[in-house]
Amino acid sequence: MKYIRSKFFVSCFLLSALCSAPAAAATFDGEWSVQIVSKNAACTNGASVSIGISNGRVASSNAAVTASGRVAEAGAISVTLTSGIKRAVGSGQLNGSSGSGTWRAALCSGTWTAQKM
Repeated sequence: MKYIRSKFFVSCFLLSALCSAPAAAATFDGEWSVQIVSKNAACTNGASVSIGISNGRVASSNAAVTASGRVAEAGAISVTLTSGIKRAVGSGQLNGSSGSGTWRAALCSGTWTAQKM
């Protein structure tokens, strides 16, 4: 009986520790500055967009650009940016306070880099 009781308390302790631990994706929470680059001269090059991440969810920090997406616990990110009828989809990896990846739109594509502000 004593063995069962101690196992019960250890299990409860571990469960409470797991439930109270913040999600790893939350380590990416905050404001990010994203620089967008394209090798195609006809496409926007050198644009900068601010996004926010909260609990692994991506949202806009700018009324002109709507951002949505998710950040996984290991930092993999997928994002959709829309501005009027224009839409771009990106994916990549965040590591601590920086990140990089690729993006594509209807007629353009390129790379992006990000810095946590």
